[in-house]
Formats: sequence, C-alpha cells, structure tokens
Amino acid sequence: MNPFEPLTRRVALSSWRAFLPKVASYAGSRNHVQAGHENVSRLGACIRFRTLLEDEIIEDTLNQYTFQVAQKWLQEICWRRYWRAWLETRPHVWRRWRQQVRSSRQALPPQTLARAEAVSAGRSGVACMDKIARELIETGYLHNHSRMWWASFWIHVEQLPWELGADFFFRHLLDADPASNTLSWRWVAGLQTPGKSYLVRLSNIEKYAPGYLRGNETGSERLDDGVVSVRSPLEVANFARSPLVEYPTSLFQATGRRGLWLHTDDFLPEIGPLADLAPASVAAYLSERVYKTIYDLSPQRISSLRAVTQDGLDRAAAHYACPAVVVEAEDPVLGLGAWAKDEGLAEVVAFAPLIGPVHDILSRLKLHFAKLNVRLTLIRRPSDVTAFSFATAGFFPFWEKMSRHLNPPH
Repeated sequence: MNPFEPLTRRVALSSWRAFLPKVASYAGSRNHVQAGHENVSRLGACIRFRTLLEDEIIEDTLNQYTFQVAQKWLQEICWRRYWRAWLETRPHVWRRWRQQVRSSRQALPPQTLARAEAVSAGRSGVACMDKIARELIETGYLHNHSRMWWASFWIHVEQLPWELGADFFFRHLLDADPASNTLSWRWVAGLQTPGKSYLVRLSNIEKYAPGYLRGNETGSERLDDGVVSVRSPLEVANFARSPLVEYPTSLFQATGRRGLWLHTDDFLPEIGPLADLAPASVAAYLSERVYKTIYDLSPQRISSLRAVTQDGLDRAAAHYACPAVVVEAEDPVLGLGAWAKDEGLAEVVAFAPLIGPVHDILSRLKLHFAKLNVRLTLIRRPSDVTAFSFATAGFFPFWEKMSRHLNPPH
C-alpha cells in the first residue's frame, strides 16, 4: 500500500489482495527495511480505522494457508488487538501519557525542548536516525523496526522523555493507534515489561536496513553495539487492572428514530452486528480544534482522517440508503448533539469507542444525549469480546489462547 493513497475500503481491499500471496514468505522477510516496504503489508492504517477487519484478514489467510505457514503473520495481526485489550483495562495509562505530554511541554527546560524539536525534525546529527525522522514526516509511515530503533535512540541515546517521542509518532503516523503507539513506546522505555528495555544496535541497522547508512554514516558511532545503555525513565508504572467494560454484541428491538454514529475506531458498520441496522441518519464528526489544538496532528494526518471519515460515510449512505453527514464542530459533543436533535433521534447507536481520543468524549456525550432524551447504545464486535477475554496476562499467554481459537485441535 502506498502511504500517500487515501485510507479507503477500496484501497484497503486492493492492498490486502496484493499482499496475500506474500504471507508465506512474511516470516522470513518482515524484519528487513526495504525501499517501498513491499515485504510488509503496510495495512496498519486500514486495520487501525477498520476499513479492513482483522477477521477478514484472518479468514482469507486461513483459507489459503495452513496455520503453521501463516502463524507469524497471524500473530502480527493479533498484536494490535492485544494492545487494545490491555489498554481497555488500564485507561489510566492513556490518561497519564496525555497529561505528561502537556506538562512536559510546559515544565521542561528550554534546552531540552529545543533538542527534542531538533531530533524530531531530523537534525540530531546521527544521519541514519535523521533519515527515519524525515521519512515519518514525509510519508506518515515507518517500518516496525524503524519505529523501535528511533524510539530507542530518543529514549536511551538522546535521553529525552518517552512521552514526547510517543507524541511525535502519534502526530505523524497515519496508523497511529492509541494503544499500540503508547504501549510500544512504554515497552522500548522498559516500563511496559519492567526490567526489559529495547536498545538500538548499529549491527541490527547494518543487517536489516543498510540503506539508512548508505552514503552517510555520520554519528553512527553513538549507536555502536555496547555503547547504548538503558536510561530508565523516572516513572512508577501502575499496572492495576480494571474489569473490562462489557457491551452487548447485538442490537435490541427499539422504537423511535435511530441514528448511527461512526468514529475513527471502526469505519465498517456494513459488516458485523450493525449491518442490519436501519438508521434514519448517519454522522461522523471532524474537529479542527481537536486535531490541531489538542493533539497538534500533522496536516497529512488530518487529511487522512478526513479521507477515511468521508469514505466511511459514503459506504454507510450506500449500505443503509439514508443521509450520512460530516459534523464539523469545535466541540464534537455539541456537534453530535445538534445532529441528533435536528434529526429527531430517540437513539444513537455506535461501536463502543476504545480507550483513546474518541473515548475521551464519551462521558460528556452520554450526559449531553441524556439531556436531549436520546439513548446512546454502544455495541462491541463479538470477535473483539473473544480476543479481549484472552488478554489477561502478557502477549504470549494471549497468543496461546488465540491460536487455539483460530486453530482448534481436531
């Protein structure tokens, strides 16, 4: 998938069909950072916004390959669900990260903030790391290894706050997922799995991404094997687990006009438990204030959000044969409330938002809808309920349960 292509369902399906024949070779080729990244799927943004479902990918994969052949690929597909499940039961980790981003910008010494700005702009003086930073800014995409190397460089070499590095990724990555991004940075920092940090090594870059070094190795000695040491961030990790919030997986019969609220956690209502909904209207919000003032997203990221939102609305309008509108509002809560009131809705249905930006408006939205006498009904996909129930410990215990679910013993 070309990172400059719009994140539409059509592009997602086309990209997936093109990559499916490469699944058999994925395990052996995935670690290499190649020009164009054609050895990896580049489907992260499609999966993040669910213009393509994990369920579709898994079904297509197992229809063509044995579980053993496709196991590494399937494992990678399931990582995002694991991260999401982990954060769903620890929402304080997301809230703390956002608070730390704000406080760091206000309280850090000017020289630290200036260095953070230089490194994120590709002016660190370590040529291979600067290439990665510029690639992210220019394309909105990075190979997974590039993400880990650069995050490790930021934390353990430059000794900059991991929260600001994670924010740089969140502002630019087109597939930026609140769970995967936040928790992956915590893992590199040694916070997600206490006592385990990820250290960038020059030998890894030489082996898997020689193109980053070709023509300019300035500053590479700072990444030499054995030179980089762990820099432990000053944070006491809180892993207290809350019960997973339960949502229904199907709709009940209801009276009155229903509306469908689409949001960035799931743009595929025409497949799954909401497929037979008969809404009077569909809406999704866009908010320049949220995107620019609260999250400071890059212009390219905002453009991609607009494209994926419009695609979701276009498909919903065709599937449900009803109006589908973009709610442009500084405050999404007030904007959605005005839509519900104007449409005379008795109920608004949506997929349950995951911990992240959409979920952050949920409590206010419920209160506002209640004042308007509008019910808000949230639905969770059955496959998410199953996957989330497996995520009670680390990834590999999760994967053991998931693999038995995907490949039951005969």
